Amino acid sequence: MNETVRKQGDDLFGICPYVTTQKILQGKWAILILYQLADGPVRFNELLRRIEIAQGTLSNQLKYLEREGLIHRRVYTEGTLRVEYALTPIGEKFRTVLQAIEVWGNEYISYLKTNPVQNINPEG
Repeated sequence: MNETVRKQGDDLFGICPYVTTQKILQGKWAILILYQLADGPVRFNELLRRIEIAQGTLSNQLKYLEREGLIHRRVYTEGTLRVEYALTPIGEKFRTVLQAIEVWGNEYISYLKTNPVQNINPEG
């Protein structure tokens, strides 16, 4: 890895693709939310049910991803008020990343079955 990236970190946001992506996906739930939206718009309560996180946490993550331009929020006012979230065009481009994560994740799960890891906490 480039020495500059290690030293400057967030100073390279918008310049270095790795720093930029890490910053955008820093929320614990960001990848799971994007995954849930990859097949089309989903209503707030359905996301809440699928991901099983606190309502406030989901709300904050959705607002963050919306501010970053990865998702958009659509409010329907006819009949019963409802809100749907969907990927934006740049968010749609993340599908290939999700597919790669799925492939690698499945390969790593297979690896773990024969090579147990002692400590999966990156901080510890």
